Amino acid sequence: MSYLRAICLGEILFDCLADRVGTSREEVQNWTRFPGGALGNVASGLMKLGTPAAFIGCVGQDTDGEELVRLLQRLDVDCRGVQYHPTAPTREVYVLRQENGDRLFADFGDRPADAFADAYLDSSQLPVELFQAAEYLVIGTLELAYPQTRESVFRALELADEYYLKIVLDVNLRRMFWVNPQESYRLISSLWQAVDFIKFSGEEARYFFGTTDATTIFYEIDSAEGVIVTNGGSGNISYCLTDNSGAIAPFNIPVKDTTGAGDAFVAGLIHQFCQRGIGCLQDADMAREIVTYAAAVGAIATTRSGAMNAQPTASEVDIFLQSVSSP
Repeated sequence: MSYLRAICLGEILFDCLADRVGTSREEVQNWTRFPGGALGNVASGLMKLGTPAAFIGCVGQDTDGEELVRLLQRLDVDCRGVQYHPTAPTREVYVLRQENGDRLFADFGDRPADAFADAYLDSSQLPVELFQAAEYLVIGTLELAYPQTRESVFRALELADEYYLKIVLDVNLRRMFWVNPQESYRLISSLWQAVDFIKFSGEEARYFFGTTDATTIFYEIDSAEGVIVTNGGSGNISYCLTDNSGAIAPFNIPVKDTTGAGDAFVAGLIHQFCQRGIGCLQDADMAREIVTYAAAVGAIATTRSGAMNAQPTASEVDIFLQSVSSP
């Protein structure tokens, strides 16, 4: 693989999607398994777009874990940071699908949230050489739910600071992952001052700041270099990148499955940062183009089932953008 640009630290797992749309958990008879997990998705999405990425996370020492790691390796993701837990299994998440393509995370089968390998990432085994080589660290918030992996997140933040990496936070407020959901607000909020760029969904932005306006959040945090608030297909994407702010409408395309669309957006965003250079955010037109590109990556990912399966290549994104901008 070519030189490293981004490290994605977090979870990789199997999303088990209900075969029938609009059914309750009790009514589902068959599930189809797709590779997923927010940071595994971002690493995969970056590689498909052409930006070299590494994944750091913990999977079970089982068939599922081996399959997921092989998938990343086939995409040329750097897997030196993958750890294998000897007893805890690789996580499975059961996902219901709604008529409009949205998904609802149901449960983890018959296991509690902290019974899976991704809850036990060992901070002492984080490969320092990855941080010495990369430019970006991408983290989520699900890892804060588990004490051992939480420690790894904060160790990674220390390493990113030591080696001058830009830090991108994708807020992922999934209370079902938390053993103690009441801890989520405090622990997630503690990251605001430690990161450079933050992506929220509209629901998450309202929960933490009472608004979906990225500029308001940007100045309230007063330390980040950029804030983006996506609203799925139901509202504009609001952004504030350095001193340039604005909003763009989501692409109006048929939606099949929204699983992993936000992760695809983050991959598109970081890919553009790497392609254009972070200094381009000083230009209002370029900042808008970067957000538009990321939105296109996320939109394309909703047209197919499965988070990783649906991710586009750079050429697919270029063709899509040319088609929607044509008169």
